[in-house]
Amino acid sequence: MDRQRPYPESSSQSTQHLVAALRAAPARAGAMRVLAIDGRSGAGKSTLAQALAGALQAPVVSLEQLYGGWDGLEHGIELLRTAVLEPLAAGLIAEIPQYDWYGASWAQARTLEPVAQLIVEGVGAGARSLAPYTSVLVWLESGTDVRRARALGERDEGELYAPHWARWARQEDAYIERERPRERAGFVIESGPADA
Repeated sequence: MDRQRPYPESSSQSTQHLVAALRAAPARAGAMRVLAIDGRSGAGKSTLAQALAGALQAPVVSLEQLYGGWDGLEHGIELLRTAVLEPLAAGLIAEIPQYDWYGASWAQARTLEPVAQLIVEGVGAGARSLAPYTSVLVWLESGTDVRRARALGERDEGELYAPHWARWARQEDAYIERERPRERAGFVIESGPADA
């Protein structure tokens, strides 16, 4: 597969490029096309997902809802497969777990009926175990300082996250070393400060 890099085009051009790519891609999760957005914390995944959701009129499932705590990256990947992608691919309603980060407990699951297109975003969205369901994989790349500023300074939950930055980064490192999502992505987007 040719690795296409939409940036340094404008964000709107890149969004259009990814929308076209998903619409042209084969459905792999039953009749559903899945666009997965991966990258380290603070790379801009949620921002890109929201832009694409509007353009595609597609729901977004965030791995942040599925981790289940600061040591839950691998658990989130497994839940994305078993609780979300497998049922939707089978034409069933998915019961999506919802983790309450402030309460440190699971909240009531939200339901999602089968859809034609789905966006999944979060660290781990490019895991090999999810590849059979993924039509388009995007990797967002951004420098550590930019990512840290986004994750800790620009988000409402920045104070909650700050004590766990290094702890979470170690999980990211292990995941990236094992899974090599950037190398397998169809699109690698260099996401600088202006692209957030």
